[in-house]
Amino acid sequence: MKFKKDFYKQPKKGIYLLPNVLTLCGLFCGFFAVMATINGNYLYAAWAIVIANIFDGLDGWIARLTNTTTRFGIELDSLSDLVTFGVAPAVMIYKWALMPFGRIGWAAAFLFVACGALRLARYNVQTGQSTSKAFKGMPIPGAATVLASIVIFYYEFWTGVPEKNILLLCIVILLSLLMVSTLRYHAVKEIDFRERKPFWMLIVFVLILFVLLVHPSTAIFIFAMGYLFWGIMENIYLFIRHRQQKNQEKEVNVDST
Repeated sequence: MKFKKDFYKQPKKGIYLLPNVLTLCGLFCGFFAVMATINGNYLYAAWAIVIANIFDGLDGWIARLTNTTTRFGIELDSLSDLVTFGVAPAVMIYKWALMPFGRIGWAAAFLFVACGALRLARYNVQTGQSTSKAFKGMPIPGAATVLASIVIFYYEFWTGVPEKNILLLCIVILLSLLMVSTLRYHAVKEIDFRERKPFWMLIVFVLILFVLLVHPSTAIFIFAMGYLFWGIMENIYLFIRHRQQKNQEKEVNVDST
């Protein structure tokens, strides 16, 4: 394939500054989240992870738009994602909610990091091998944003740290398993902004922006949890439809014989 030849050919000297600087900005957000967690500023850490999503989206979008995608940029982006959306949220959620569980708590935090690393490695290996723009497994930025949104939403109504809560432990484990699953999750990159779109999509975008401006903490929590459960429900629907189609094909084959 031409893509493989272009992808694995000897890289040119030098790097493209803009997309890689944006990637480093996202990496800084992840580092800041770790430092804020160490200092007990969990809300700052959560917001840093959410803001890192902006840089993570911009670096890839600009690289594709300006045709400046390189192997160096792809590797740097993966390393940045592992720190920002793997290590940082795992450290944050461990200190904030999982410490009371002892070994189970830090094991769950490590599971999140490990599954995030596996998710990124699988994505890099499969790049260019599939025509589908949907992700296989929950993207690691999405999983990290779910954890960050829970922390942000919590401090909207309460103070301090939560008591020992088995639900938070289960959410961390669920997100870890979803990242390495084969469930289909959608992404913004599926939308081609260069093509004409229905007018209602612009209205939806305006409404989303309005909700974010009015009550950002609650809106981020609702959007993050909606993304989590929408993916699960969509895949359940696809599984049921696939089973029905297989049963119909069996019935047709039986009738034909």
